[in-house]
Amino acid sequence: MLLRKILGYVFTPLHLLVFGLILVVFEGFQRLALALGGYRWHKVSVDLLNFCLMRSLWLLGTHVHWSQPYHLPRDRPLIVVSNHQSLHDIPPFFWYLRRHHIKFVAKIELARGIPSISYNLRHGGNVVIDRKDPRQALPAIKKFAQYISENNYAAVIFPEGTRSRTGEPRRFSYQGLKTLLKYIPDALILPVTINDAWKLQRHGWYPMPVGIQPTWQAHPPIDPKGQPVQEVLDAVEAAIKGGIRLPQ
Repeated sequence: MLLRKILGYVFTPLHLLVFGLILVVFEGFQRLALALGGYRWHKVSVDLLNFCLMRSLWLLGTHVHWSQPYHLPRDRPLIVVSNHQSLHDIPPFFWYLRRHHIKFVAKIELARGIPSISYNLRHGGNVVIDRKDPRQALPAIKKFAQYISENNYAAVIFPEGTRSRTGEPRRFSYQGLKTLLKYIPDALILPVTINDAWKLQRHGWYPMPVGIQPTWQAHPPIDPKGQPVQEVLDAVEAAIKGGIRLPQ
């Protein structure tokens, strides 16, 4: 543990430099792609952005481990539900589920001031919500859900609302997920458990420890058709939280 922290002091500046350069460079790439090629080219630029962000962790000896052995049809919409541990949670969803056109439900604070990320949130078909204003959030999620349903895309939502900084799962809030289920009646639900990503920022952005091996584990998809909503929600939460490895 101490050695990882010490090495983190050495390698974190290099990682942050590369991480920041990726964000700045792909801000330009996204703008150009959207202007010249519309949605299709913009999506390619976002996929490549997130691939590069994942690979920047190699500078810390960190490798992303994604496991999703289940068949996911592309002729129906998808709702991906996951616990949330760090800002590094997001790129693997974009990359490994890129065939499903991943879109996020994100808080409004992220839509300004962050190169590449804010631009994609505003222009990539995602939805940004003000968690303090239900009058804005619920109609926005409804419109977003209809967009996902019409195009058979995938929506990602973190029911915890904010990151767990210790790996301990936070209380799930289901209002957003209930709205998605209501307006995407044909959706298949994919529960995902993230483990150990919180360790990347246990000390904040500096130092970041080296050699962390976070995992993203997809669970068997859940078809909510014909099932009581509360039973579906309970099954999703049980799958996600049942896969969390609590910190020792």
